[in-house]
Amino acid sequence: MDYSLVIAAAHAAGPCPPGEEASWGRRVQTLTVDLHMIAKQAAQDVDRLESAKTFVAFLEKVEIEETSRRGLLTLRPPSGDAETIRTEQEETDRGRQLIERARSLVGRWVLVYRYNEEKAGNRQHNVRMLAHLVDLGDGAISVNTAKKVLLDDAGGVVARAQGAWESAGLPDTGTVGVEQLQKARAELTG
Repeated sequence: MDYSLVIAAAHAAGPCPPGEEASWGRRVQTLTVDLHMIAKQAAQDVDRLESAKTFVAFLEKVEIEETSRRGLLTLRPPSGDAETIRTEQEETDRGRQLIERARSLVGRWVLVYRYNEEKAGNRQHNVRMLAHLVDLGDGAISVNTAKKVLLDDAGGVVARAQGAWESAGLPDTGTVGVEQLQKARAELTG
């Protein structure tokens, strides 16, 4: 048992009023269970992000798919070919949050974290799903994030990613523009 959750729940419940130990204890127990469930969900979300593929794209529009009630994001990577990626259903907390975040970023460059989900009833086909979006603001990406994108593109082969980085003349610190990163990505496909 992780007693840190009990301690956090006790802090959240506040001081125990004299004579109300039983009800205060039940409150702490309920909060402990709630915190445990929140921690499990957060761990799943972090795992999804850790295994997600990333790419940079311009977010053109966000729609709701009529049949599934999922958010549909139209993204245009610098390569120019538009693609669609889905969120969870609009009725779920995660789906609603991702849709709202995406709507607030329409017309901006974003770093897209995506994963594949098996299509219901069809193990042969995957659906590209949105795990997270990061606003790239004016189109600049931190060097560390750009290196991760390039390493993903290189299939995890560090030497290939480093070679493309150096060939594109990218800096070791600071930020990299989206177009600079695309130049390094093009070096990989050579």
